[in-house]
Amino acid sequence: MSHPHPELRLPPKLPQGGLRVTPLGGLGEIGRNMTVFEYDGRLLIVDCGVLFPEEEQPGIDLILPDFSSIRDRLDDIEGIVLTHGHEDHIGGVPFLLREKPDIPLIGSKLTLALIEAKLQEHRIRPYTLEVAEGHRERVGPFDCEFVAVNHSIPDALAVAIRTPAGMVVHTGDFKMDQLPLDGRLTDLHAFARLSEEGIDLLLSDSTNAEVPGFVPPERDISNVLRTVFANASKRIIVASFASHVHRIQQILDAAHEYGRRVAFVGRSMVRNMGIARDLGYLKVPPGLVVDVKTLDDLPEHEIVLVCTGSQGEPMAALSRMANRDHQIRIVQGDTVILASSLIPGNENAVYRVINGLTRWGANVVHKGNAKVHVSGHASAGELLYFYNICKPRNLMPVHGEWRHLRANAELGALTGVPHDRIVIAEDGVVVDLIEGKARIAGKVQAGYVYVDGLSVGDVGEPTLKDRKILGDEGIISVFVVLDTSTGKITGGPHIQARGSGIEDSAFSAVLPKVVEVLERSAQDGVVEAHQMQQLIRRTLGKWVSDTYRRRPMILPVVVEV
Repeated sequence: MSHPHPELRLPPKLPQGGLRVTPLGGLGEIGRNMTVFEYDGRLLIVDCGVLFPEEEQPGIDLILPDFSSIRDRLDDIEGIVLTHGHEDHIGGVPFLLREKPDIPLIGSKLTLALIEAKLQEHRIRPYTLEVAEGHRERVGPFDCEFVAVNHSIPDALAVAIRTPAGMVVHTGDFKMDQLPLDGRLTDLHAFARLSEEGIDLLLSDSTNAEVPGFVPPERDISNVLRTVFANASKRIIVASFASHVHRIQQILDAAHEYGRRVAFVGRSMVRNMGIARDLGYLKVPPGLVVDVKTLDDLPEHEIVLVCTGSQGEPMAALSRMANRDHQIRIVQGDTVILASSLIPGNENAVYRVINGLTRWGANVVHKGNAKVHVSGHASAGELLYFYNICKPRNLMPVHGEWRHLRANAELGALTGVPHDRIVIAEDGVVVDLIEGKARIAGKVQAGYVYVDGLSVGDVGEPTLKDRKILGDEGIISVFVVLDTSTGKITGGPHIQARGSGIEDSAFSAVLPKVVEVLERSAQDGVVEAHQMQQLIRRTLGKWVSDTYRRRPMILPVVVEV
């Protein structure tokens, strides 16, 4: 198995007849999926998603792939293939199309409908090409064939990309549910046919590679939901991903069976479910769905609310309900269902929401105490089965953290893929397929690009470090007025603390030290404001550290008169 080396350099020019694969996101992480394929000077992108921030990234809304390695080649992009409509695969598209709005988007009916609605908010009208399983489209030098795969959203597709360098198959996200709600199976016959032709490189979903066995069918959740609905005496509030159509369908079915009405809460939930209903992917009995504004007219035992926030996102509806910061107030006897998995890194945020809801008297049903979620990703048993069908000549695990990628690589090796033809890469690592063998050729920049409000890429790691210091340790400001002609202090020092846990009165002990240091500096002829600020920062910082074992941000202001 090959793996990246921290000292990898920029790759050389792609040799004639070779195919280059560059993942810009989705490797070593769950989210931000984006892969760039290059052949004969032309580019094809598969997916362009976002990653959601964790606690150590305060103030950040979204994390994008780094487009810098392709920014000067936007005219070379033939199109963006979108495997399905989840945010971690389509959420970055608006930000890439801001740089070149006419890049064609290629995807299934539901996927394109979801991204078009999102792009409308960005005032972008995209060029789109709708495809379905079995379709084969020529996209520049790339001959793309689309294959049905089963996932936790309808209309998901894998894509086989043929070039003279060989055939690459990208699975997207998939599992092999044998009893899917919509009857749309992962097309193993098509993968077997591609295998007969010869799959030179397989990029395979790794998310559940550590989980043994097979993923249970989605329909198994129905009986659990019926039990919860039968025992709920007041309102039922369900939190799910805004694009999990299959899960929402089961909620609607249970609500209809038990005589309840359903209201969608949250802009993305209302938008996506409206799209799914209009396109026929969501079957809604007449009169079942009502506007949230009409709920006051219904008795509590007839209400079901479906909202976002299953991952503990601070601004999502469920988190705000838990914090008493939402128009919908949780009361004793409400039932809350978290109908999703825990994305790695979100555990603390989710349990914080569960505790907040429980505090107000809600009965919280989640994956830890009931079977209200099944995964949308193939487990180890399914992956073994899949590899034995595909028989890839080279394997590159994608979509997962390091432990998932390595577990997936081991599964590939067990099915006979030679170790020297399994490539474990990370974001930015360039893999070339030349003469039938995949090998690492170098590395391009593929860091995090942070979206903070309207700002894209302006916030970097130094800013986040400052925010973490402010959040953890607080800030101390020092104000001094300095007479530059004499070097004497004519005002201050005035010291104030915020969020540090130190009373302002405590600084009387360090004021004489600050004054002494500044006066000594003035006597030595050093009266430049920046140097004075550094002296204040060092003196005060050492005192705070020695006295309180804390390291707050110290902000000295020296006014020269």
